[in-house]
Amino acid sequence: MNNQIKAVLFDLGETLLDFGKVKTTRLFRQGARLSYDFLKSCGQPVGNFEYYCWSNLIALRFRHLISNITRKDINSSALLRGLGTKKGIKLDTQQWRHFAWLWYEPLSKIATTEPKIKDTLISLKGLGLKLGILSNTFVNAHSLEQHLKQLGLLDFFSVRMYSYQFDFRKPDLRIFKIAAERISEAAENILYVGDRIDTDIEPALKIGMQPVLKAAYTNAGKTPPNGAWKIAHLSELPALINKINA
Repeated sequence: MNNQIKAVLFDLGETLLDFGKVKTTRLFRQGARLSYDFLKSCGQPVGNFEYYCWSNLIALRFRHLISNITRKDINSSALLRGLGTKKGIKLDTQQWRHFAWLWYEPLSKIATTEPKIKDTLISLKGLGLKLGILSNTFVNAHSLEQHLKQLGLLDFFSVRMYSYQFDFRKPDLRIFKIAAERISEAAENILYVGDRIDTDIEPALKIGMQPVLKAAYTNAGKTPPNGAWKIAHLSELPALINKINA
């Protein structure tokens, strides 16, 4: 069997982007304020801010609870747009996209990346590897990719898959199978890099990928299963792949 690494798939949160332990309610209020002020500037019927903020928060938390039961991520942007439309808010496509971005913007501002992340990705591309993203998320793709573009990272990834676009999410093996098909490589030739053992490392192992656990607060004190590698920084990947492919 040829186990040469030909492609690398990355998780997003706490892997490519580090958010850390966030105060979700505070960030939500910041996003609510930005989106509220935008709607108000557009002459939309937004009403009282506190009602706007809490009604959206309750709706999102309820749908998030349901998604944890069904194991299917929601499209938070579509949900917020639907709530706004029912209240008489009318925006064009670009305005709705900006509206979604304003909800996400406070989170984007606290995100960090490794200091030499671009150098690492350039090195991986220099090895002839295909790069992609496979992430569980309810954040709209347009907002995530606007963030990646601002960081100068978007164009490195030819395949970008977000769980809300599917009827299942990690650790469901079907989403890993689709990712392999989209990046056009056999599972055994794909390195999957993530921060969680349950949703990243174990399913990647089951489908035959070669998983790498990136150290993060989400796996502190945990040991990856046999067959998985562990790294402290993404900058270790080029050397690791050269070692595997030697």
